[in-house]
Amino acid sequence: MPTDPPRKRSTSSIKAGKLASFFSSSPKASATASAALLAAHTAANAQHGLSSPGYSLPTISVSDASTDSQKMLFSPPSAEEAHRIARAHAQFGPISDPGHTYVSKHTEGEVVEEPIQDDPPYYYLITTYLSYLILIIFGHVRDFFGKRFKARNYKHLKQQNGYAPLNSDFDNFYVRRLKMRINDCFSRPITGVPGRFITLLDRVSNDHNATFQFTGKTTETLNMSSYNYLGFAQSDGPCADATEETIRKYGMSSGSTRAESGTQDLHVECEKLVARFVGKPDAMVFSMGFATNSTSLPAIVGKGCLIISDELNHSSLRFGSRLSGACITMFKHNDMEHLEEVLREAISQGQPRTHRPWKKILVVVEGLYSMEGTMCNLPALIELKKKYKYYLFIDEAHSIGALGPRGRGVCDYFNIDPKEVDILMGTLTKSFGANGGYIAAEKAIIDRLRLANAGYIYGEAPTPPVIVQIMTALRMIAGDICPGQGEERLQRLAFNSRYLRLGLKRLGFIVYGQDDSPIIPLLLYSPAKMPAFSHEMLKRKIAVVIVGYPATPLVSSRARFCVSAAHTKDDLDRLLQACDEIGDILQLKFSSGVAGGKRSLEDKVQPPRWTMKEILERNVEDTKAKLL
Repeated sequence: MPTDPPRKRSTSSIKAGKLASFFSSSPKASATASAALLAAHTAANAQHGLSSPGYSLPTISVSDASTDSQKMLFSPPSAEEAHRIARAHAQFGPISDPGHTYVSKHTEGEVVEEPIQDDPPYYYLITTYLSYLILIIFGHVRDFFGKRFKARNYKHLKQQNGYAPLNSDFDNFYVRRLKMRINDCFSRPITGVPGRFITLLDRVSNDHNATFQFTGKTTETLNMSSYNYLGFAQSDGPCADATEETIRKYGMSSGSTRAESGTQDLHVECEKLVARFVGKPDAMVFSMGFATNSTSLPAIVGKGCLIISDELNHSSLRFGSRLSGACITMFKHNDMEHLEEVLREAISQGQPRTHRPWKKILVVVEGLYSMEGTMCNLPALIELKKKYKYYLFIDEAHSIGALGPRGRGVCDYFNIDPKEVDILMGTLTKSFGANGGYIAAEKAIIDRLRLANAGYIYGEAPTPPVIVQIMTALRMIAGDICPGQGEERLQRLAFNSRYLRLGLKRLGFIVYGQDDSPIIPLLLYSPAKMPAFSHEMLKRKIAVVIVGYPATPLVSSRARFCVSAAHTKDDLDRLLQACDEIGDILQLKFSSGVAGGKRSLEDKVQPPRWTMKEILERNVEDTKAKLL
């Protein structure tokens, strides 16, 4: 067969060949490049909290000069892979800028300043009292006629067949005539993982919120309501993988109490890990946070002892104090001068009637108060402890994992040796994505609690999956596994907390709490504004918690934002935009600026009313400075 004579290649074709050979690589070079890209992809997934085994690297294929086939440079992810990535980001958002981090700690040597609480104009307080007065009057009028013309609706409040009613008419009045009006704002059912986003089950009521019916639809909302401080509430990742493996090995339950046959090797290992994490010689874990307090205090103190409690302590601490049989007195919230007055009076007068010395004095405080967003003044408490020789019990339900450069709570935040605190309590729900609680103290105290604590003796042992979730989260925070992830979560939480708080103050809202607290209460005051705020937020697909009486004082109703490391700056900007709009609609911007948010310290007159544009331009930079 005749062949064509060889043709001389033009200069342009030679250059094109060289260009193609430059991009086309040998098999060895392709393997090296692919490995490098895979490593980069794995590192990016780790940074964003994603699990790398479930993802495949997008394929790269560059055609050489000898073929005419057209191939895509990057092939798009499959539908299943895209769904997996979207689900992971819905649970824990990827950080958009490494600068959106901050280290939560108190500057050593500085005086611990109590946050200033701004007060609204008297007009808002007067109208709030009038609103409650009108609701109460109308409630009694409705009851007056209802008991006569619709007596069947009040049967449960009256004596029947010789049985006294279980419900008191007076106690039931608040639920019947006040709470029922806004009942649709509470206990909204959810489905799925309560991560960065949360899915609500839509419901309607046809009988004025007495009962609800599901519509069969759902609404995905930005989650500002869950205690998920470090974002460990995930269905993918190291914690979920370890939990799944544990279920296959240990099952779902230990099947007994800790005092009988319910103590497994996992419980022993977890207690050692908790003790090491908080800096105590020994610890014990419980299956319920509320029961940890309510059963531990009666085992520590009793008759002839004195408990001095902060007036805003959690219900579990109050319940446990009453069960103990000890005398109880309170001091004003975080008021160290008043605490010293109470201590001096108690020590000088002794027990009632006999005036004998107290057997023990136990001061009980919280590390981070869940309704106020304030921290205890730990340096001042330690100073008074050395002076008056009392025992100190700190409930770190909300502060453990959420405060301090290493996430060790208020001791870590204030750089105080945990040995200075006698008993550290904490829950394993908020920051660790699990449930239960712990007590950490000296070994002698823990040994005593193992014999006398009713929750340990009679309560079901924490289940194996929960224990492994706790241990994996603790190891991630400590950096034992997935180095860097725990530190990033802590710093993202600190940045998000300060960013949102500063933004709300600059918009003109009254917010309570310390700057580094992930709990941010926004004051609403009026009872009518509680459901209005909740409904307006839900219209904008944001889930928030509203809190009113009896959890707060009658005129201090509030919305409580719970910040998470899973949130991104864009999420917080979206929330600020929604608050800006709703604040104008409901007239909630009545801050005077004394608690912060002003443009400068010299501005003594103009209250903070920044625009969203100004906040977006300056908030990131100002968040890392000392807040005004």
